Amino acid sequence: MITDRKKDIIVNSGGDNISPQRIEGLMTLETEISQAMVYGDDKPYLVAVIWPDEDFMREFARDNSINNDIDELSQNDTFRKIIRSAIDRVNTRLSTIEKVRSFMFAEAAFGIDNEMLTPSMKIRRHKIRDAYGQQLDGLYQRKRKGQ
Repeated sequence: MITDRKKDIIVNSGGDNISPQRIEGLMTLETEISQAMVYGDDKPYLVAVIWPDEDFMREFARDNSINNDIDELSQNDTFRKIIRSAIDRVNTRLSTIEKVRSFMFAEAAFGIDNEMLTPSMKIRRHKIRDAYGQQLDGLYQRKRKGQ
């Protein structure tokens, strides 16, 4: 049974209806992930935009003597592997069509000021898709090339 706002339901390329809020909720329960938006309309699988937990980023940067900067952290293989592991833990609780296969980092946390969240703190999917659409589509290209 699908429980989500109708306009938020993802219909993948196979015609399956997927509730993104459930997946995003499970992802943000992981200590390493603060915010997530799942994407996959008319696509063969799901990908996500992730904003890591601020405390996790700060501690990782301190422990690894690097800047607490998303640009630098997102290029760090160990950091990416830790986030990938968090997503993989979530994927064990999801059906095949709900699994997140690839991800990218947001440039900044989703907020009201950057219009990524509504005043009631709901994700504005269309704004995030507008901001990251090309990069999200690029996740499908990289996956196809085996990266």
